[in-house]
Amino acid sequence: MVPNVPIFRIVTLNAQIDASIVPERLTAMLSGFFAALGALLAGIGIYGLLAYTVARRTNEIGIRMALGATTANVRRMVFGDTLAVVLAGLFVGIPLAISGRFLASRLVQDLAVNMAIPIASGAIILVLGALTASYVPARRAALVDPMQALRHE
Repeated sequence: MVPNVPIFRIVTLNAQIDASIVPERLTAMLSGFFAALGALLAGIGIYGLLAYTVARRTNEIGIRMALGATTANVRRMVFGDTLAVVLAGLFVGIPLAISGRFLASRLVQDLAVNMAIPIASGAIILVLGALTASYVPARRAALVDPMQALRHE
């Protein structure tokens, strides 16, 4: 006769699976957190750059508005500057991301990553974040009074 073995802890299979993937889940959560933090810092940097640029170009913007530029033209100019900076960053960053994927695939065998979707979604998020960050400087530039801007310097 086999002696009875006491069972101390009964756990479902789902609970065991959840407990086994805790490190991967933690890594994914931390990666997402740092990605969001990086996007926030990029947005703050773009905002600061554009706010500084608009402040430095107040005289020029005032002259443009005195010569007949509309607020839409001024906003379009600021948004164009934003897109130029972001597209230059993407022009440099996308090839680096692709080469980084090839480097990672050499270091980690059997790494199956579809690189088109993450790169495209990251680029879209970056462009949208940059346009959002440039809204306040564009609005501030469009509200420049031409007479005060010309008297400023």
